[in-house]
Amino acid sequence: EVKDFSQEGIFENINFYARKGEIVGFAGLVGAGRTETMRAVFGLDPHSKGQVFIDGKEVQIKSPQDSIKQKLIMLSESRRDDGIVPVRSVAENATLASLEKYIYGGYTHKGKELEDVTSMFEKMNVKTPSLDTEISKLSGGNQQKVLLARWMLCDPEVMILDEPTRGIDIGAKFEIYKLMTEIVKEDKAVIMVSSELPELIGMCDRIYVMCQGRISGCINKEEFSQETIMKHATGLIDQRLEGVE
Repeated sequence: EVKDFSQEGIFENINFYARKGEIVGFAGLVGAGRTETMRAVFGLDPHSKGQVFIDGKEVQIKSPQDSIKQKLIMLSESRRDDGIVPVRSVAENATLASLEKYIYGGYTHKGKELEDVTSMFEKMNVKTPSLDTEISKLSGGNQQKVLLARWMLCDPEVMILDEPTRGIDIGAKFEIYKLMTEIVKEDKAVIMVSSELPELIGMCDRIYVMCQGRISGCINKEEFSQETIMKHATGLIDQRLEGVE
């Protein structure tokens, strides 16, 4: 749960929650503040006030390392800028956030590392010539699945997925949708930011809509429609006028 989350001039009084076993969507036009809010929740960017609760307990998040320790992860919007390390192998990219599992006692335990990566890649149907292949050689969809595998190896409870299917083919999109469905069946919570309304409507249990740095509406599944979402996104309907965040 996030309460009264703000950063002056970027987003203001953000309130939302995600339960175990559900996918919660965030919609809005470009510049609405969705990605900026999520980056701040994850600790990539600062915020001036607000609280984050996990399992009912307030947690202090000032960096991504803090978030990972709290089992909160974020798949960033840009694979190239904030995701892959192009000159490194798919295996190295996959274990980048969980190296402490494999480096202990003064050694890197490669056998365990490769065993875990192989198992996760099989689960996520990652197609790669080998674990030593540079990640830049893979298709966009397989790169995205490697990044998802990276975060799944951290055993998260809450996953923020920012534009998880952007720039990948239809087949890879379907596989990522399937993975998201399996993730929430494991009693994890998923927060999905997307610019594709059909995607949000098809995948989510509840959708928050942002407009000009604030949440202008919260839409339940039975009320989903592209028209309703767009009215909130453009400010034609604004639940703040009714005192609802």
